[in-house]
Amino acid sequence: MAQASSVESTAGRAFRRVMLAIDDSEATTRAAEYAKALFAGRATIRVVTVAQNPRTLLPLGATTQNFLASARDEIVADSRAALARIEAIFAGTKLESGLVDLSVHRGNTADALLDTASHWHADLIMMGMRQHRGLLRWVEGTVSEPVARRASCSLLLVPQDSRVPTDKSAQRMVFALDGSACSIVGLRTGLQLATPDTQLRAIYVVDRASHVMDGAAIDLLENVYLEEGCTVLERAARICAERGRYAETALIKTRKSRDDVPHAIVRDVQDWKGELLVLGTHGRRGFERWLVGSVAARTVRLADTPVLLVRDCAAMAATT
Repeated sequence: MAQASSVESTAGRAFRRVMLAIDDSEATTRAAEYAKALFAGRATIRVVTVAQNPRTLLPLGATTQNFLASARDEIVADSRAALARIEAIFAGTKLESGLVDLSVHRGNTADALLDTASHWHADLIMMGMRQHRGLLRWVEGTVSEPVARRASCSLLLVPQDSRVPTDKSAQRMVFALDGSACSIVGLRTGLQLATPDTQLRAIYVVDRASHVMDGAAIDLLENVYLEEGCTVLERAARICAERGRYAETALIKTRKSRDDVPHAIVRDVQDWKGELLVLGTHGRRGFERWLVGSVAARTVRLADTPVLLVRDCAAMAATT
């Protein structure tokens, strides 16, 4: 009972308005289970689905109008069925829900999700994702990039093939840190989702891969990273201790060839049997912006656990 009350007292402070973006995939089911475990009764949850405009999916012509109208009705019906299926998972929990019909509102799926999250003032977007293939089936390809790049709030992505249970909160949480203020915001935010029994681990990755620099330059840069990493991890341990929590820390090094930071992060999470990975997504570190853009996207695609991407650094920093 103590564990449940702790989650209730902390999760609401981290995220109060959670938008769960759904489709009809199994990935959505995993995300819904996780949303229920973390936030049911502790935050306002809004379930949102997007009904595609059949005009963007089918060739147009004078003889296709009746078919397009029929297709739209079928798409909307499928979307409503998806909403009903997810609402059943939350039986007994108060939910908000919404369907964005692109036949009426125009635009594309990414814009629809971002606009809905913005107008509803969501501070977290939750989605399922297909393993190694990006986000939801309907957020793959060109849609996933603008959602990740333009979202002004945090994202929690849940793999369809997650190796950890998604019907309970994480008991082993990994924070991947760099030298930025936003990675510390990610740590502070993620800690609010931890229960008293959650084991914590903070890591800093030293990138030793050769890339385009010569050996001497790599060695010099590695020394800089090592010094920064020790400082960052000491601060992380201190932040946890101030909250009465212990976090083990580790400097992780990439291999010198055929390796990169995303693979190093995911390997460590797997080796430690982590159940939730937390990343601050506005990190900067010299030549490597390894918690931004394509690196964060690659880490998400590789991950076999839920991944929390903490966004909106300035707003969150003001609350810590």
